[in-house]
Amino acid sequence: MSITSPPALPTTLAELRLSGWTSRTVKREVRDNFLRMLASGEELFPGIVGYDDTVIPEINISLLAGHDLLFLGEKGQAKSRLMRLLARFLDEWLPFLDDPAIPLHDDPENPITSAGRRLVGSRPPEEVPIAWWHRDERYAERLAPGTKFADIIGEIDPAKLAGGVSMASEEALHLGLIPRMHRGIFAMNELPELDELVQVGMFNILEERDVQIRGYPVKFDIDVMLLFSANPSTYNRSGKVIPQLKDRIGGVIHTHYPRDRAGGIEVTRQEAAVDLDGEWPVAMPPFMEEILEQVTIAARNSKYIDQQSGVSARFSIANYRTVVASARHRGVRLGEKRAVPRISDLGHLPTSSLGKLELDLMGSHQMSERQVLEAVVAEAIREVFEEYVDRHGLEEIVRGFAQGVKVEVSDMLPSEAYRRIVEEVPELWERAFEVNASADAAVHASCVEFVLAGLYATERISRSERHGRTIYDTGGNGTGGF
Repeated sequence: MSITSPPALPTTLAELRLSGWTSRTVKREVRDNFLRMLASGEELFPGIVGYDDTVIPEINISLLAGHDLLFLGEKGQAKSRLMRLLARFLDEWLPFLDDPAIPLHDDPENPITSAGRRLVGSRPPEEVPIAWWHRDERYAERLAPGTKFADIIGEIDPAKLAGGVSMASEEALHLGLIPRMHRGIFAMNELPELDELVQVGMFNILEERDVQIRGYPVKFDIDVMLLFSANPSTYNRSGKVIPQLKDRIGGVIHTHYPRDRAGGIEVTRQEAAVDLDGEWPVAMPPFMEEILEQVTIAARNSKYIDQQSGVSARFSIANYRTVVASARHRGVRLGEKRAVPRISDLGHLPTSSLGKLELDLMGSHQMSERQVLEAVVAEAIREVFEEYVDRHGLEEIVRGFAQGVKVEVSDMLPSEAYRRIVEEVPELWERAFEVNASADAAVHASCVEFVLAGLYATERISRSERHGRTIYDTGGNGTGGF
């Protein structure tokens, strides 16, 4: 992301002092800006859904308390997004000593490097150059696996030693990410996967706000706000995180999945960011959105899926995009300008779902991931169907099938073809009309498939798969597919 040049701001230490700017710690800066935004009624965490009464208040209090924070939750619960949003509470521009000899963004009024102190002490304020650091560059994060001490803390630079620099001087150091984020925010994702030696270095920063490298007498009093994320199952496992580090993290923020289906749908719509308009528009029926979100809910409750790993919101998002794409693909191929997702579009969910579910090896009983997904989808259809369609009157549809009627549907069957299906089983149309009274043929098709899939899910009719087409009747037990 490009950052525009700063406005007319002081360029020397003398000008900076005349401007009235005062030096603050990064946590005080975050606290002051947070309080100002809170008092003004400004939206504090844009784009975060479902956390207003749970997670957000805990973050607010922790920011006011000046805590370093750990975001504890399963995958896909917006932990990283929340951490990144904290950068909006930084000042837009921050002054620092502008000298190539200074390895970090040193505070003009409180430099921590020897080079910075020499610069301020050896020149008059009118000759001490000042530059400005934008808040978007004052946030950095790192994924724990594979991270070494030198990456985030630092290391002695052999090349500098070979050039005659003393090992006991700051000039001998190659600084890692945390020192370079002095006066900023640093986030470590998946904390339990961080090497124990690096955890010790992090512990020292949390305790003393001090960086020490290889035991040499070179110290930096770092001013940095530290953030961490972790999955509860690994964070609470003995030996994964050293107790001293846990003890010094000021606030633990527990995240969670959406509390209800409506909240999950809202999150999915927002994060999927799918354009349903354009040259080939798509109209998403409410029951299809509910089924897609119920698939995720069912997966989160399935005994066949490892619940310690969790089922990410990315699972819902990817499936939503897949179903919309399948409907739009049909619309383009068949020339239907308003495509409507159907149950048969769920047949493409393996492309966006497989690999996102981790099976419980004890509970899955040798079931494949695809079989588990099929069971989860069937359960979701049944749950939503029973909410939408009253049981009274369903037997008339079943009797129609008992007379030998077979209904064949597919994700590439033209919407107009469903009129023939309705003629053969008129009771089916009555129920489909109850779901959505629209006169649109594509909506008809989607509703008919919903009723058929619901009848199958509630074990009233059978289903089989043949060459990508789904056949509903009363014979056999039905095999495979959605």
